Amino acid sequence: MKDTEEKKQADLAALLKELPPFVARNHPRFKELTGYAGRTMANLDCLHQTNSVRKIMLGNTVAYERESLVKWLEARSRILP
Repeated sequence: MKDTEEKKQADLAALLKELPPFVARNHPRFKELTGYAGRTMANLDCLHQTNSVRKIMLGNTVAYERESLVKWLEARSRILP
């Protein structure tokens, strides 16, 4: 029965309005908005689990493009029954 159940993904479009165009790992509300700490994202980067998220360097800090970050978060999220 579980095979036939449709998996529902969370709609995190509200984050598109909340986040700046590029979100630095050290953004004060990064963990609050994404559910991931900046250092956790750094570890996921090293493990190549964030390859679909576009990244840039802002000074000495990695920043993520808003749209690709939200898509990545949606892909890793699901709605609980």
